[in-house]
Amino acid sequence: MEGAAGVGESGLWATEAGKTFDFHGAYYDLTESPALPKPAQGKVPVLIGGHGATRTPRLAAKYADEFNIPFASVEDSERQFGRVRAAAEEAGRGADALTYSNALVVCVGRNDQEVARRAAVIGREAAELKANGLAGSRRIYLQILDLDDLDHLELISAQVQSQPA
Repeated sequence: MEGAAGVGESGLWATEAGKTFDFHGAYYDLTESPALPKPAQGKVPVLIGGHGATRTPRLAAKYADEFNIPFASVEDSERQFGRVRAAAEEAGRGADALTYSNALVVCVGRNDQEVARRAAVIGREAAELKANGLAGSRRIYLQILDLDDLDHLELISAQVQSQPA
C-alpha cells in the first residue's frame, strides 16, 4: 500500500490487519510497516485549542473533534467558542459536531482563607482565580499546580466532583 497518505483514514491506521503500509515522505520513509498496534478507540480523536481569532477556529472546524480554550475568562471563552461554532457552520459542519472544553487552574477550599492559602502557594491571587471561573463547557480539564497538597485533591474528589451537573 503506497501513497502520500499519513496516519489518517487512508493511511497507517487504516491499513488492514495482515497487510503492510509504505510511506515515502520528505524526511522519513516507512517501509512494510504492519501498522500495529491499532488505536484502541478506532479513530484517534483530534483536539485543537487556543486563543487565535482566525486561523485556530478554521483549523478546529476542519479537523477537530474537540476544541479547547486554555486558561481563559468566561468572556474570552464565549467569544472563542462562538468563532469556532461559526467556522464549523461555514465549513458545512454543525457547530455542535465538536466538543467544547476549557483547561483551568484548580484552587478550591472549604472557605476563603483556604482558597487564599492555596492560591498563594501556586503564586496566584484568589480574586483573579475566582474571576476566571467558568461555565458553559461540556468538558473541563483541571490543572493541579501544587502536587504536594493531597488534602486539596481529597476536597475536589469528595466535595467538588460529586456535585450534580
